[in-house]
Amino acid sequence: MTLAKKIVLLMMAAGMLLAVFLESVPAQAEEMKHDMGAMGAQNPSTDGYKAAMDKMHTDMMAIEYSGNADVDFARGMIPHHQAAIDMAKIELANGKDPEMRKLAEAVIGAQQAEIKQMQDWLAAHPVK
Repeated sequence: MTLAKKIVLLMMAAGMLLAVFLESVPAQAEEMKHDMGAMGAQNPSTDGYKAAMDKMHTDMMAIEYSGNADVDFARGMIPHHQAAIDMAKIELANGKDPEMRKLAEAVIGAQQAEIKQMQDWLAAHPVK
């Protein structure tokens, strides 16, 4: 495959990733707000989950896209993983079910490790 074809494929992949983010994130955020609002009662965990999701959406939309699918994937996944950590911490602070608490602990460990892996990869692969 020629370099030109590789570049075109990479640009197409980056464009599709951007299109997915731009199309799905606002709709998902609005759907999540609607679903959470339909639950009625406000409490610390609901407020925490809403805040975590709002932060994730803001951070994901602020990503500076490079046109490199690998870089953009890592940049997009870091705030996504951080939101999972934040939500797991809310579960540990408020949840009662032992199975869900155990899962939250596992989520924190796995997501922290993957964030570090992506940060290390980004540091080793600067955008040119």
